[in-house]
Amino acid sequence: MSNSKDQLFGNYIRSLRQERGLGQRELARAIGVSASYLNDIEKNKRDAPRPELVNILSETLDADHYKILDLAGQSRNSIPQDISDMISNRREMIPLLRTIKDCNLSKNQIINIGENIVASNTSAIIIAAGLGSRMKSHTEDKPKCLLEFGGKTLLERQLDVFRSEGIENISLVRGYKKEKINYEGITYFENDDYKENNILNSLFYGEEAIKGHVIVSYSDILFDRSVVARLLNSSYDISIVVDIDWRGYYVGRKDHPIEEAENVIFDADNSVLQIGKILTNKNDVHGEFIGMLGLSPRGAEIFKRHFHRAKEQYWDKPFKRAEKFQKAYITDMIQEMVDLGVPIHCVIIERGWKEIDTVEDYEKALQEFEN
Repeated sequence: MSNSKDQLFGNYIRSLRQERGLGQRELARAIGVSASYLNDIEKNKRDAPRPELVNILSETLDADHYKILDLAGQSRNSIPQDISDMISNRREMIPLLRTIKDCNLSKNQIINIGENIVASNTSAIIIAAGLGSRMKSHTEDKPKCLLEFGGKTLLERQLDVFRSEGIENISLVRGYKKEKINYEGITYFENDDYKENNILNSLFYGEEAIKGHVIVSYSDILFDRSVVARLLNSSYDISIVVDIDWRGYYVGRKDHPIEEAENVIFDADNSVLQIGKILTNKNDVHGEFIGMLGLSPRGAEIFKRHFHRAKEQYWDKPFKRAEKFQKAYITDMIQEMVDLGVPIHCVIIERGWKEIDTVEDYEKALQEFEN
């Protein structure tokens, strides 16, 4: 992503082009303009181009679509083209805008309305197909997500949190002991090949649910409402939840050492630079990926497009840190997209969640529920 200080259309285009490793002439050819015209745009000597060309730039550079439209509108001293089109095509929006004006709603009130609309139109996908082999005897007859904490299963607690935030459309990918997971009000997808794949490919058994605003979650994490609320507030196309106060979880944790944490190194704009089971140094700004990500409608399409491209290219071949694509983690896919210049945003939290990966994790969590 470009730095937050680059609030001019031309600066944004130039920074994206450079991040994608494109020369000015190369980009000019790709979008059908002269290099001199593109040079003037990048130096802010001209206003942003016509809307059709802005859309081509957005797609070619994998830009934040709303940001590029907003900056183009500022450049032309007009409202963003997509807003103008929406009002023209959906006249019923006009009374709503007038109501907001007439009621003199505050900035926070308007934000709250937007958050409620997004939440009520957001779905969730829970990935729960794995064996949970580190849980030993606890998962011999049931999936890990059915372990109980304080009278409720882990999965029930996840469902409660999602529903408390207004998310009712929930899907689940099941595999191991799938017949044991049978809650009402959930759409189920089956991963019968769970022994031969991993969490990334498992997610795509539910690909038809990866659309619109969607939250994807691992099934072995306990999390507070505040975590989901923070993710719902993100306006980015692809966002991952990152805990920057994560080291305390590893104190006394022997069966899941700190070296196995899925670390995230990010920059000053909270954009992902590196992710996975990677080594960090004291100068890195980093945290731990908790196993939850959010996608906008555009982000969902970007994520699916890159998955299928990588699947075609790497099937049965090494992929990032996986021995072959089938065994890849979601973090491998995120790193692949980052390497190709796709912006991935970190939603920062400080605690408010727990991973249940080992018997040790389970027993410690049980003690906390009993206290």
